[in-house]
Amino acid sequence: MTDTTTPPCAYIVANLVVEDRERYREYEKGFFAIFKKHGGEFLTYDDAPFTFEGAAPREGRMIVARFPSEAAARAWYADADYQAISEHRRAATRLEFLTLVRGLG
Repeated sequence: MTDTTTPPCAYIVANLVVEDRERYREYEKGFFAIFKKHGGEFLTYDDAPFTFEGAAPREGRMIVARFPSEAAARAWYADADYQAISEHRRAATRLEFLTLVRGLG
C-alpha cells in the first residue's frame, strides 16, 4: 500500500553555459546555503554530457537536483535571497532551461 499523504519529490533539471566564471563564482558563493535551506540536494552536474539521440544535443553544464517536494522547489526559486543572487547567474551564463520535473508519488 502506497502512502498518498506524502507529496512526491521534485527535481530541477538545468542546462547552462558559463560565460563569465568570476561572476558565476559570486552566484555559487550564495547559492548553497539557500539551496540547503529548502531541502535541495545535488544528484549530479556534468560539464560534458553525452547525447544519445535528439535534435538538440546539450552544450555546457547539465544539472540535476532534488527537493523533498514541489512546494520546497518552488519556495527555493521564489526565495528573495535566491532571486537576488540569481542575477549573478543570469549575467554570467547563457541559460538554456531551468525546469521543475515532478517525481513519482
